[in-house]
Formats: sequence, structure tokens, C-alpha cells
Amino acid sequence: MPTDSTPRRVLVVGSANVDFTVAASRLPGVGETVSGGTLLVNHGGKGANQAVAARRLGTEVRFIACVGDDGSGRDIRAALRAEGIGVEGVMVTAEAATGTALIVVDGQGRNQIVVAPGANWRLSVEHVRSRADDFAWAQVVMCQLETPLETLEWALAEARRRGRVTMLNPAPVREGIPDAAWRLVDYLTPNEGEAERLSGVAVRDTGSAAAAGRALRGRGVGTAIVTLGAQGSLACTAGGDIAVPAFAVTAVDTTAAGDAFNGALGAALAGRDTLRDALRFASAAAAIACTRRGAQPSLPTRAEVDRLLEAK
Repeated sequence: MPTDSTPRRVLVVGSANVDFTVAASRLPGVGETVSGGTLLVNHGGKGANQAVAARRLGTEVRFIACVGDDGSGRDIRAALRAEGIGVEGVMVTAEAATGTALIVVDGQGRNQIVVAPGANWRLSVEHVRSRADDFAWAQVVMCQLETPLETLEWALAEARRRGRVTMLNPAPVREGIPDAAWRLVDYLTPNEGEAERLSGVAVRDTGSAAAAGRALRGRGVGTAIVTLGAQGSLACTAGGDIAVPAFAVTAVDTTAAGDAFNGALGAALAGRDTLRDALRFASAAAAIACTRRGAQPSLPTRAEVDRLLEAK
């Protein structure tokens, strides 16, 4: 990871939610009620999580999003501002409530999540276009799939037009992504399930992850990085594959592990780190996030990540 003196600027275009998380002994089956859990209410959304992750790792961050004209939306803006994130691009709408996620986490850290997108789907091309100065400022532009697809495509195209590094975390997987959008992505970061759905290749190990990654690169993506949980991550690049192992930890809640990975990867790429080092840095951030409950509360600081890297 580059030194603190290396300027790093990341723009995140994405979602912001309020999360209601119940820690239970096990995940419920269809039609089943599991009682005895504990409730945690905090802020989430893949975009906001990734923005907070990058910011806590010492990166300058600006965030473009949409929240409702309600208490949750005001709280989210205030919390992001307190993190030191630029929130001038977080618009407020009276047409929908702030996005809400309902999450259940079992004793092994596995989760089930359902989301009411609300205001996230009101993030318009017109609003993002009005934030053109943010694209000029950024070194890396990060997006996910929790906002309108036309807004996503415009953001990626504007970032590419300005010569910025583009990242797309294709989560949650959605139908109808324009073919042209894939060719605007420098780094695509699916997990194994997302890679399987997008590529049509069953992902079970690093070998099948490589096959899925090559299929995704065939769509025009520059580099496909498949995250494999405890098996680490595999990057499929034009020059070959790069495999990076995971850090062994006892998982408590995996809810924001992917967002920690993406935020850290964006921070490292903005600092012009090598891809292998960036992947190792991102793996360390994700590992720490797995050891804590909640989404944004689990995201580590730069000092915490550095300590884990030095210990290994």
C-alpha cells in the first residue's frame, strides 16, 4: 500500500441504506420463524459502505447517492460527513423513503439480506451529470448495481472519458446491463455466486473462478477479480491470473466483507499500488470486517489493516 503522502482520491457512485440486522442462532427456512435473536440498527448500502471503507483507510472520498427526505436520510448524511466523506453529491428526494435492508446473520457469520431500494432508485443521470467536477477530481470511480442502470452506465462512461480508473462491484446481480457498460469497466469484482450468474460458469475453486473470470473478460472487462471467501481472490488480467489467499479469521458477520474488500481495493488502486499488493491489502480489510458485527461498524482503519499485514 502506498505511503500516507501519496494522494488518493476515490469517487463512489452508489447506494445508501439503513440496516436492521438480527443475529440469530441459525438462518430461517421458508415459512419459519427463528426467535431469540438480537437487533442491531446501523447504516449500510454497498455504495456507502465502500465509501466509508476507503475513507477509513486514509483515502479522500466523495459520494454521489440519493436518500429520502426522512430521519434515516438525514442521519446517513450526517454520519458520512462525520467520517470525512464529501456528501455534497448526496441528493435528497421526497418521492421515496431512504433505502432499507433487513439482514439475518447466523452463528457462523453467514447472512440473508433483503433490500427495499427506495430512494436509491431515484439517483438520476441528471443529478450525476451535475457532479461532473467530482469525476474530474477523482482518480478511481467505484460503482455497484443498487442504482438505476442508466445512471451506472453514464457514470462509467464519464469516468472513462476523463481517463479515470473504473471499478464495478456487480452486486446484487441484475438483468439488463447494457453490453457497452462492460467495456467501460477496468476492474470487475464479483463474488463466486455473482461470477457464476454473470458468466454461466459454475464457480467452485480457483480453477473454475479463472474460467469465469476469462468469460467476463470476454465481455470487454479489463480485469475480473473473483472473491472466494476463505479461498481468497483470483484476478484474471490480460497478462495472466493472480491468486491471493485470504487471511484466516473467525467470522462473526460477513455482511460488509465484500464492501471492505472493494473499498480497500479502490484505495490501493488510487495509490497506484501493484495489483497483487492491492489484492492483499483488500483481503486484509475484508478479513477484519468479518470479525465484527454490522456493516459500517465492522470496517477497519488503515492502522488495523497495516497491523494484520505486518503480522503475516
